[in-house]
Amino acid sequence: MEFDQLSNQVIGCALEVHRALGPGLLESTYEQCLAHELSLSDIPFKLQFPLPVKYKDIKLNCGYRIDLFVDDKIIVELKSVENIMPVHRAQLLTYMKLCEVKVGLLINFNVEMLKTGIKRFVL
Repeated sequence: MEFDQLSNQVIGCALEVHRALGPGLLESTYEQCLAHELSLSDIPFKLQFPLPVKYKDIKLNCGYRIDLFVDDKIIVELKSVENIMPVHRAQLLTYMKLCEVKVGLLINFNVEMLKTGIKRFVL
């Protein structure tokens, strides 16, 4: 997998979290630990970034939040589920479109080897 440098850095941080904790914990735990790893690596990010929905020239605050918005360039959606479902992919792609962001990472921490739980999307 050949990704851009920022994606590789985020994935490296996620690998470090998974190496330390393993699978089976709550998504919120992985989110906080990944945020800590990003901070240690001096990678700018926003945690639980609010995402308004644009509909017919108005912005609606519908309560959507991006797990991690890294350097205003990558949306990171975290999961801790048995299987990634099509709705999880659709959610990330929709968030990317709403934010006009080209790169997104869907990371499922509930796997034995994290590399099998990482999906990268590009619009």
